[in-house]
Amino acid sequence: MKAKALVMFSGGLDSILAIRLMKEQGIRVEAVHFLDPFGTANYAHVKSLAKRLGVKLHAINKDDEYLGIVRKPKHGYGRNMNPCIDCRIYTFRKAWELARSIGADFLVTGEVLGERPMSQNKKAMMLIEKEAGLGGKVLRPLSARLMPQTEAEKDGLVDRDKLEAIRGRSRKRQMELVKKFGIVNYPSPAGGCLLTDAQFSQRLRDLMGHGKFNMDDIELLRLGRHFRLGKSKAIVGRNEHENGRLLRLAREQGSLWMEVKGYMGPVTVVKGRARKGDISTAAGLTVRYSDAPARKEATVEIYESGRLSATVKARPLLQGEISKLII
Repeated sequence: MKAKALVMFSGGLDSILAIRLMKEQGIRVEAVHFLDPFGTANYAHVKSLAKRLGVKLHAINKDDEYLGIVRKPKHGYGRNMNPCIDCRIYTFRKAWELARSIGADFLVTGEVLGERPMSQNKKAMMLIEKEAGLGGKVLRPLSARLMPQTEAEKDGLVDRDKLEAIRGRSRKRQMELVKKFGIVNYPSPAGGCLLTDAQFSQRLRDLMGHGKFNMDDIELLRLGRHFRLGKSKAIVGRNEHENGRLLRLAREQGSLWMEVKGYMGPVTVVKGRARKGDISTAAGLTVRYSDAPARKEATVEIYESGRLSATVKARPLLQGEISKLII
């Protein structure tokens, strides 16, 4: 039997090329994709790519253990709230558990030496392997000839001379491989991580500063405008799509929400322990971002547990008031 590899598959070009380089050597390949609450990759597209490449795809949800890492990463954050080194250690461990269960001999990633400053320099790569308990078990085909030999190479499962020596952020060699393998309709660089985004990171810091949070709270961070109201928070939808998602989440989570009666406008979800004054402020925000006449009161309908619980009159907040609340 030929050797078997489990490829950590983001859906980006580098991980596609990693799969093709393994298949070129007759390696049996399966792939794993991590479903990340902070990720921006389209999983349906990732599944489609795996099917085109002819590899079985596994999916692993990042769980509460991962949220604990985000709260307090051993190796710290990058420029924003991205715990890149700790994240890689976590995903390597989870991927290796899967690799052992499917009989894979080694892990493969599409990492390129020097492509990302925090987690893809040689020192960080070796540290990640060591702390994941995988020294010598991770093959990076795109930069392999610049890295120490892996067990798969030493054991003759992989021919090192047929692997690449790519370094840095230039895509020149990747484009040559695209042409060589006849790859068409390949994606632009894979979906990124919201933890590297400054605005999202600011919202996450605010959330972390107000007690425990869960996956539902993370999903809400992706949506709308966010306003801090003491111990509670208002999330105001920006368009019809976000309004629909906020309404669905509010119903599923049993959250309070509100809308302006008689005018087009946002769905506003209130999370946390809201005081009477907080509800009034959230109502004012809802009126402010609706089509109700400027500077005039409007009626706001408040829903709890899926039912209309109250109506209040609210004036739209002024810009100066809003700027003090926005996260």
